[in-house]
Amino acid sequence: MLKFKHLVICSAILSAISIPLFAQKGKLVFPRTPGMVSYTYRASFAKDPAATLDTIKALGITDIEFSNLFGKTAAELRKLLDDRGMKCSSFGVSYPDALNKTAEVGQNAKTLGASFVRVAWVPHEGAFTLAMADKTVSDFNQIGKKLKDDFGLSFCYHNHGYEFEKHENGTLFDYIVQKTDPKYVNFEMDILWTFFPGQDPAALLKKYPKRFKLMHLKDLRKGVEGNMSGGTPVTNDVALGTGQLDLPAILTAALKTDIEHFYIEDESPSYATQVPQTIAYLKNLKH
Repeated sequence: MLKFKHLVICSAILSAISIPLFAQKGKLVFPRTPGMVSYTYRASFAKDPAATLDTIKALGITDIEFSNLFGKTAAELRKLLDDRGMKCSSFGVSYPDALNKTAEVGQNAKTLGASFVRVAWVPHEGAFTLAMADKTVSDFNQIGKKLKDDFGLSFCYHNHGYEFEKHENGTLFDYIVQKTDPKYVNFEMDILWTFFPGQDPAALLKKYPKRFKLMHLKDLRKGVEGNMSGGTPVTNDVALGTGQLDLPAILTAALKTDIEHFYIEDESPSYATQVPQTIAYLKNLKH
């Protein structure tokens, strides 16, 4: 009888210990709803922005990063968003527009309701160089200051791979981060374009936890080898969880940083089938 009671007590203790362990196993890695980059639906937006927003909202997504006005005015796009209870949190523009039409860009971003303006490509020929990085730093500090001072907007640069050329003990991306003023310039990490040139997105997030404010979520087809070009065929974008990136590690690191908005970006022509797969992956990814 004593032996039986002892077994019952031990069993009860083990059960009590194991409950939190099982609870931990069921914890979501990414308990947030991502936004969507308009570029994913670029062909559809070009034909019918209203219907495209309806499609995106039907997926449960209400936060948009626009990188094009698709022939509409910012006010017209804002009305389409407002009518659907959707929002634009970030507005992507070209480097020349950010530099030479800063006031127009700032006004459009404010009209859209965005808090961020971002640039995703530094025009350059050949390999990215220190001289190019210096000009980029100077221009970004100028753009960021004007957007912050005149419009209350935050400026971000979206990496594209070529900035990871080696420089001293790091890369030219490190140089740009360290030389830009964090009051005026921050960053949007594109995880594919961090991984593609051979970098570790999770490690970079840990290195600069205060400088990344936005993130593009995407995955790279298995077997594809990266380089420093900043380009790969769009068919190499695959649904999250089916490619090469260590998404649990990246997302875990990202949620410990100052990133405010996460956006799905899928450049592939298969986006209509891949985006729902990506959303399901994020919803079901557990520790």
